Amino acid sequence: MKSLPHWMFAICAMALAMPTWAKDEKAPPVVAKPSLTVTTAQPTQADWAQKISANGSLAAWQEAIIGAEANGLKITEVHVNVGDRVQRGQVLASLQSDTLKAEQAQAEGSLAEATASAQEAKVQADRARALQQQGFISAAQLSQALSAEASASARVQSARALVQLQAVRLSQTEVKASDAGVISARNATVGSVVGAGTELFRLIRQGRLEWRAEVTAADVGRIQVGSPVQVTAASGQVLNGKVRMVAPSVDLQTRNALVYVDLPAATGSARAGMYAKGEITLGQSQALSVLQTAVVVRDGFSYVYTVGADQKVTQVKVQTGRQSGDRLEVLSGLNPDARVVVSGGAFLKHGDTVRVVDAAATK
Repeated sequence: MKSLPHWMFAICAMALAMPTWAKDEKAPPVVAKPSLTVTTAQPTQADWAQKISANGSLAAWQEAIIGAEANGLKITEVHVNVGDRVQRGQVLASLQSDTLKAEQAQAEGSLAEATASAQEAKVQADRARALQQQGFISAAQLSQALSAEASASARVQSARALVQLQAVRLSQTEVKASDAGVISARNATVGSVVGAGTELFRLIRQGRLEWRAEVTAADVGRIQVGSPVQVTAASGQVLNGKVRMVAPSVDLQTRNALVYVDLPAATGSARAGMYAKGEITLGQSQALSVLQTAVVVRDGFSYVYTVGADQKVTQVKVQTGRQSGDRLEVLSGLNPDARVVVSGGAFLKHGDTVRVVDAAATK
């Protein structure tokens, strides 16, 4: 009997070593291994404030210009500087007053002289009335005495008015604050001669600021007077105010409208002229939200990943809206009962198998 060839012995050995399942041509099912461990959570529904975000500038609520009323007088002293808080009627600067004081003294002397002459004329008029009743003087003489009395009285009034005028001119040598507030600019310099109407100071009335927010034409009709506003200045200071007025017209160039927001008195680091951003609150509405970490942005679109019963993830395109703290509103595309991946979504792709860990267990 001939021996079998070498290769046949090799084939027989491989057949004996082959597992049973290989012989039956039935392999066990392949179980996919999880690609990542993730934490899931359901979206939440709650009342959120409806807000409009806007940008704008801080400005003085009202700025008063304080100037000199007297003409041709020299500034002798300046009492305040930029940034000082002043009260209504406080003296800000003093002008030269020597000449006006002398003119006032002269006017007062003229008043005294006119008063004395009027008293003498009154005595003469009273005597003339008595004599005319007794028939000792004529009617013409009485008329002359009464006319002299009237003229003397008129001279007294004129002299008194001149004294008042000189007093007003003398008071104008003290430049006073027209209202309480903060000095925002100063042009007054000691030694300079100023004319009537020359601007010496600028004053932010009552120290109040306002935010002039620019909003789109589509949002103008949604904003109501009195709506609360939160403003963040470029310095980082946060101010709370209220809408005072919505501009009646829209800018033809930008197609934006101005919203004037009253802010508290200027305190802290906020200053007029600063850039500021803010949010105008319109009201409350229901919002479906997820954690901000659950939203993945790819190619300009927002996505979330949901986990099914088979532990596979599904990429869902969503439309996002408002943000509150660490949560983001989902306007469309997401089922409220879905299990949303809240961390690790950036490393997933559609159809991946994951291992879900309870959120409480990760804390």
